[in-house]
Amino acid sequence: MLALPLTALFLLKVSACLAVIAGIVFLRISKANHPHAAFGAANYVTAVRALLVALIAGVIGEPRTPGLAAAAATLAIVVTMMDGVDGWLARRSGMSSAFGARFDMEVDALLIMALSVLAWTYDKAGAWVIASGLLRYLFVVAGWIWPWMERPLRPSRRRQTVCVIQIVGLIAIVLPMVTRPISAGVAAAALAVLAGSFFVDTWWLVLHRREQVA
Repeated sequence: MLALPLTALFLLKVSACLAVIAGIVFLRISKANHPHAAFGAANYVTAVRALLVALIAGVIGEPRTPGLAAAAATLAIVVTMMDGVDGWLARRSGMSSAFGARFDMEVDALLIMALSVLAWTYDKAGAWVIASGLLRYLFVVAGWIWPWMERPLRPSRRRQTVCVIQIVGLIAIVLPMVTRPISAGVAAAALAVLAGSFFVDTWWLVLHRREQVA
């Protein structure tokens, strides 16, 4: 990406993003949620994904050129293709952990946030598209306000599928050749699917809010 028209702030933004990620990892990892002596190959793969997402996030605020948009979309494709490798490695090595699953999920959430902001800044959709990235963080904040919102959710293939649909949709509309009204339509459809998935999970939490967590 160094041959692209990047400003002097690009590396600073990437470094700041990585510092935040590293800080969260340091604060979150513990014997309770990562009961292994080593960090693990799976988490290293997730860390590489986090680095690539930081590069994508660094494009925010840079010159709005087709080349940068294509570079960000290409990196996002690589990040998405790597998703699943970390889970496979964790299972194969017997080092699955709650920390690793959360780390992977938060990298996906950050990717969606970065892509949604890029979709807006490149005028592929209105500012409403940023809701795609904000939904996850609003869900987290809701858990701080209402503790029952932090109840562990049941494993769901639907949740994983919707995440992929959202990411693929955002990657598609960030590509230079995809323009309005198609880009806005794809963004709206992907956001509707994501919002529906969050509604299903929220409604389940509401129904079970008075139950004890085992």
